[in-house]
Amino acid sequence: MNRIKNLCAVALVMLGLTVTASAQESEKTVTYPQLFFGLQGGGQTTFTDYNNWKLITPTASFSFGSFFTPVIGARLHFNGLWNKGGYISEVEDFKYDYKYVSSNLDLLINLVTLFGKKNYYPLNVYLIGGLGLNCAWDNGDAFARKDELNGMLPLAYEKNSLSHNARFGAQLDWNVSKHVSINLEVAANNLRDRYNSKLSNGEDWQLTAQLGVAYKFAAKKAKKVREEEVWETRTDTIWYDDAVFTPHVEDGKATWTVFYKIRESDFEADEQLAAIGAFLKGHRECKVDIKSYADVQTGNPKINMEYSKQRCEKAVKALTDAGVPASSITSAYFGDTVQPFAENDKNRVSIIVATGLKDINQKEMVKKFKTKEVRYRVK
Repeated sequence: MNRIKNLCAVALVMLGLTVTASAQESEKTVTYPQLFFGLQGGGQTTFTDYNNWKLITPTASFSFGSFFTPVIGARLHFNGLWNKGGYISEVEDFKYDYKYVSSNLDLLINLVTLFGKKNYYPLNVYLIGGLGLNCAWDNGDAFARKDELNGMLPLAYEKNSLSHNARFGAQLDWNVSKHVSINLEVAANNLRDRYNSKLSNGEDWQLTAQLGVAYKFAAKKAKKVREEEVWETRTDTIWYDDAVFTPHVEDGKATWTVFYKIRESDFEADEQLAAIGAFLKGHRECKVDIKSYADVQTGNPKINMEYSKQRCEKAVKALTDAGVPASSITSAYFGDTVQPFAENDKNRVSIIVATGLKDINQKEMVKKFKTKEVRYRVK
C-alpha cells in the first residue's frame, strides 16, 4: 500500500514539473487572438423514463473558434450523430434509433485565468454556454409504431424535427505543448419536448461526455511601419460606353397560310388569328390582304371558283370578328386559275399577308468620358 502511495506521489511531482516547465516556456510566446480547432469523441444519452444506461450511444464533435483574450473565447461547435430512445410496458421492451446533428455558437470563459494572476496556465477549466439549432431525422422506427403503442410515442415524427439547442457545460483542458492540448468536456443540451418522440410536458435534456484534442495557434499581427506619408491629387479621365437610342421606323411584313381539305371552306385557324392579332398590335397603319385558291385537280373551274370565293369570304369574316377593321382588309379569290404551290393539295389555301410600320429605338453605343479627382500616395 505504501508503495502505491509513493508511486502516486512521484507521478504527481513529475506532472507538476512538466506543467511548470510548459508554463514557463509557453507563457512568453502565447499571443491573442488565439485560434483553435478541435475534434472530440465520446458518448451521449437523452434522459427519459427508460433505462438511460441502455440508451448510451457514441457521439463525435468538431469545432473551430478563437480566444480573444486569456479569459474570453467563442467557438462554432457541431455535434452528432447517433441517438436512441425507448419505452417499456408490461408486454414489450422497445428501443428505436434516430440521428441528430446540433450546431452551437458557444461562449467560453476560462475560470483559471479569470481568477488567477497570470495570463497563461497549462491546465485550464472552461465554463461553456451557447445557443444553436438541433436537427433530428431517420426516426422511422418510432414513427412506424406511433399509432399502435397506446400513446407511448405521441410526438414521433416521420421526416425530421428542428429544435433549439441550449448548451451548458464545462471543459478541462491541458496544454501538452505550445500548439496542442487534450480535453475532457461534459455538457447538458436542452431541446424541445418533441426531440425524443416522447411526451414529458417539458424540455428534453441530453448529456454528452467527450475526450478531445485541439490545435491552437495565434493569429499573426501585421507589423506597423511608421514612415512619413506624402499624398497628391490628380485628375483622371475615365472613358466609358453609353447607349444612345435614335427613333426609327421599320417596315413590317408577315405571311400566314390556311389550308383546307377537299370541298371545305370553313376558316379554322386559331393559331394564325392569334399571330395576326399580335402583328397588328405591334405595328401601325396596317393592311391585311387575303387571297384564296382551289386546287386544279379536284372538281371543275366553276365549282373551284365558288370554293375559293367561300374561303375568301369566311377568312375576311373571321378576321373582322376577331377585331381587325374591315377598312384595312383587301381580298381576292382565283379558283383554280392560279396555283401558288407546286404541290396540288396545298393549293386549297388562303394566303394572308399583313404589312405595317413599327416604331423602334435604334440602339447605338458611343464613347463618353468623365473626370474624377483621385488622391494617391506618393511616399
